[in-house]
Amino acid sequence: MRQTAQALGVLAAATALGPVALSTASAQSQTSGAAASNATGNAASSVATRSATDWPTRPVRILTPFPPGAGPETVARMVAEKLQKKWGKPVIVENKPGANGFLAIDAFKRGAQDGHDLIQLDNVHLVVYPHLFKKLPYDPVKDFDPLTPLFRTYFFVGVAASSKYKTVADLVAEAKARPGALNYGSWSVGNAVHLGAAQLEALTHTQMQHVVYKDTSMLYAAVASGELDFALGSMATAGPLQRAGRIRFIAVAAPHRLPAFPDLPTVAESGGPAGYEVTGWTTLAAPRHLPKAVADKIQRDIEAALDEPDLRQRYATFGYEPFPVTRDPFSRFMAAESSKYADIVKRLNIALD
Repeated sequence: MRQTAQALGVLAAATALGPVALSTASAQSQTSGAAASNATGNAASSVATRSATDWPTRPVRILTPFPPGAGPETVARMVAEKLQKKWGKPVIVENKPGANGFLAIDAFKRGAQDGHDLIQLDNVHLVVYPHLFKKLPYDPVKDFDPLTPLFRTYFFVGVAASSKYKTVADLVAEAKARPGALNYGSWSVGNAVHLGAAQLEALTHTQMQHVVYKDTSMLYAAVASGELDFALGSMATAGPLQRAGRIRFIAVAAPHRLPAFPDLPTVAESGGPAGYEVTGWTTLAAPRHLPKAVADKIQRDIEAALDEPDLRQRYATFGYEPFPVTRDPFSRFMAAESSKYADIVKRLNIALD
């Protein structure tokens, strides 16, 4: 206000002195206006920085669609513990499983929009469901700002320990010899395990039968008993039965062998299609319109937590691996994943209400 008054005073005096003085006064006025504008911008930037420095001002809640004890949920709790020490405020993980994750998402959308409510999302929420459901109770672009991935896990091709199938080539040969006879399973239509197996079916030009089970425990019990010929599974889901000797992994759907399984071939090495990958990943997301300075702070602090050695050691328990990418490369990765699953869903002609 003071600078604006000074500019008006200069213009008033110049009017009495004539055109030359008015021109000079106009230049002075523009200079004063620019200074005022810069001062306003600097003030806004200062407020944003101070806001990020002061954040959080109260407990932070992380909503998760996973049930207590699930691998992804356990990772969220490990990260929350690190962030609580960093921020000096309670960081509470609140489980809201069920309804395809929509319960957690609804609570997030109705929650705090200043970053004090965050949400853990699975890859299906961001890159699969938008192509699968005719109508979603959320907009994956407008509602979320995925800050950084928490982990990535590759899926294994699992068969019964007593199965005659030793390689992926064996499965493919059987599927070609008896179209529609070979079966695989998952716990719902449209999850990564279902779509990943369907992708294998498409790439090998075979016909297989998809069987849906009520939950993951029933699914992998069916694999172990031989009721199912095979199923894709992660260490967090199929690992317990694999460690118990009831399920045998014949390949991993990854671009390379995993350090924890150096003797296990990739799908391509096992006689399957080249370039075949099936991954699962989760991310922590903030509200889309959170101030950039606050979002950047949360992202940096999450990344620092994920980089701590004890957390990385715990990852091995679940067969997870760090996935250290910043926001722009992560956005490009999600776009590529979305395109891949759009093609799979279109090929399968799946649509859910």
